[in-house]
Amino acid sequence: MLCSMPLGIYISVPFCRTKCSYCNFASDVFSRVVFDRYVERVCADIENAARVATEVGGKLDRAVDSIYLGGGTPTVLESAQLERIFDAVRREFEVSSGAEITVECAPGTLSPAVLESLLRCGVNRVSLGVQSFVDQEAAAVGRLHTRATVLEDVARLRAAGIANINIDLIAGLPHQTAQSWEFSLAETIATRVPHVSIYMLEVDDDSRLGREVIAGGTRYHAHFVPEEEAVADFYTTACDRLQAARIAQYEISNFARDGFESRHNLKYWTRQPYFGFGVDAHSMLASVTPENDAVRFASADSLEQYMSGAALQRTPVTRPAALEEGFFLGLRLNRGISMNDLNSTFGERAMQEPRVAIAEFVRDGLIEERGDLVCLTARGRLLSNEVFERFIVADEIAF
Repeated sequence: MLCSMPLGIYISVPFCRTKCSYCNFASDVFSRVVFDRYVERVCADIENAARVATEVGGKLDRAVDSIYLGGGTPTVLESAQLERIFDAVRREFEVSSGAEITVECAPGTLSPAVLESLLRCGVNRVSLGVQSFVDQEAAAVGRLHTRATVLEDVARLRAAGIANINIDLIAGLPHQTAQSWEFSLAETIATRVPHVSIYMLEVDDDSRLGREVIAGGTRYHAHFVPEEEAVADFYTTACDRLQAARIAQYEISNFARDGFESRHNLKYWTRQPYFGFGVDAHSMLASVTPENDAVRFASADSLEQYMSGAALQRTPVTRPAALEEGFFLGLRLNRGISMNDLNSTFGERAMQEPRVAIAEFVRDGLIEERGDLVCLTARGRLLSNEVFERFIVADEIAF
């Protein structure tokens, strides 16, 4: 069953200074006139959280131990707007004194006023969307910062007392080479931040750069995007360099010094409850009905639809679907999943087909067994989507 633990709160801020060419998120550049109305709507949704949970058939625990403001770029909001959102959360939920409170920031958006506001709101973790320390690479995809800006922001955050900092990097940006990637990794390690996220460029129809790469065009520097094999090598290099610097991989895309793993993101991978607010925000709560394990629901993925009050998209999570999630979410973690735990929860009959798949992946070198635990190998993490697809067999599982 879904873990009964304190809630995680996610708040989407879909506003950016510029729309990066690789971005496939529900974010864009909007007039500041919209900001106040959006914050008002988000705060209203937070105030109505209990009613929404009842309507979708979910159990709502008001105890909260993680808050995450993502985007977009939350730090484009005014200080008063940020504080209004946090005030709404604290009025409606019981935020623990040791809660992890994260805000995503684009380098260069941390004005003194915004930084002071973050401190007043209790923010103790900041995620910087760096993507590359090579100025040419950052500029090619629409980022407005430079290497110097990033280093200044890291120094200012530490001086303000926020030392729990994450840096995002993307492997596969236009113009990126093995040498420039090594430079970005070296610069990241030199900052001594305790958390790093490494993402491989997603080439799909949901971003301008992805569409141009698929079309074989030259806009957005698409013809300078490295080959897939090179991107895979960049990822492997990152794993090696970060491990050598004692920034250990704990999830496919995430690396941390001991004790600095993202508590909020771990909720997603270990199937703990979370409640999302804002554009394209997703939630999962334990189900009030015994035939289902949980209920997932999501808000509209466009600002216009969200502001007009579009209905939530609700998806009940059956026990077979919960077992699927147990595999393809749990296997993202380096520590893997406990077969005994899954067997105790779902029963031996439901585990028969997954055990066959695991045996095949062990033979193929994509999964390894460590006693009761099964986890992806290094090669398996590179081919993780192929592994996860094999476990989506809910309609075939009998309980």
